[in-house]
Amino acid sequence: MFKKLEEVEKRFEDVTAKLSDPSVIANQKNFQSLAKERSDIIELVENYRVYKSSLKELEENREISQSESDPELRKMATDEVLLLESKIAGLEERLKLLLLPKDPNDDRNILLEIRAGTGGEEAALFATDLFRMYQRYAEQKNWRVEIMSESSTGRGGIKEIIAMISGDKVYSELKYESGVHRVQRVPETEASGRIHTSACTVAVLPEAEDVDISIDERDLRIDIYRSSGPGGQGVNTTDSAVRITHMPTGLVVACQDERSQHKNRARAMKILKTRLLDMEQQRQDDERSATRKSMIGSGDRSEKIRTYNFPQNRLSDHRIGLTLHNLSTIMEGNLADVITPLRTHYQAEALKGKR
Repeated sequence: MFKKLEEVEKRFEDVTAKLSDPSVIANQKNFQSLAKERSDIIELVENYRVYKSSLKELEENREISQSESDPELRKMATDEVLLLESKIAGLEERLKLLLLPKDPNDDRNILLEIRAGTGGEEAALFATDLFRMYQRYAEQKNWRVEIMSESSTGRGGIKEIIAMISGDKVYSELKYESGVHRVQRVPETEASGRIHTSACTVAVLPEAEDVDISIDERDLRIDIYRSSGPGGQGVNTTDSAVRITHMPTGLVVACQDERSQHKNRARAMKILKTRLLDMEQQRQDDERSATRKSMIGSGDRSEKIRTYNFPQNRLSDHRIGLTLHNLSTIMEGNLADVITPLRTHYQAEALKGKR
């Protein structure tokens, strides 16, 4: 581990020096690549430097505790040794985590898909609540949210919504949100006060880039048709809606939210590429693990991952046994209390070599 840390620190120093080189600054593509590399390893290097300085302090205090004649100074040094030993143990665990291979998708933007499941209109209303929760969390993180496609019930609910969320390390924060989200609450239309259980599915897909997926235009069937539903006269009276079918896989994507046919086509293609990338990554996962047991508890969207119990103001994440009694604040977008324990748990699992 320490040989690797020394190599990373040396690379960090080399990259930092290059970023001050006028010839590197003049080449913006190279400059940005080096700046990103430095940003990716700076936390590891900073922790390693604190670790090394703490080791030096530990040796100095051990020497004082063993050789100092003044009892008071000797006790102070002994107390400091205990504190430093605890600090160093924590730093070692942190360094091990930081040395774990990064998920190559962690820096990507995401396509967020929320669909109402069992529960009729109540499930659709919960889908609206979930999207608003993620939208508000995105605002806190200064991420950009762009709705790509939306199908509403007309009563405030959402049958399906697809949104692109762009910003710093979006996928790394939200990748564990994929799965079935269950809600338990009394619907507004329920006169007897009986608690209903409904569900929505959430899918978090890393955004596909052009270099990831190559699509042969001959594999596409593109249908242009008149859009329907809310949107105003301009939307409903022109042939602006686009439906793209990828014939080799049978994937179908439709977009009709924009008045422009070209904009709807561009959105549909972005969604199609992202779904094809997700299919390819799942295929690779299948090859590595025939049963896909490696996905259990990691946000696989077929799994019931979480329950939102409104009468008890309780959120339960079933994968890690997390129970929180601040559901109302979480629904306002304060997701850190959920996301941080999830990331910590899966990092610890990766460290054990179980994943």
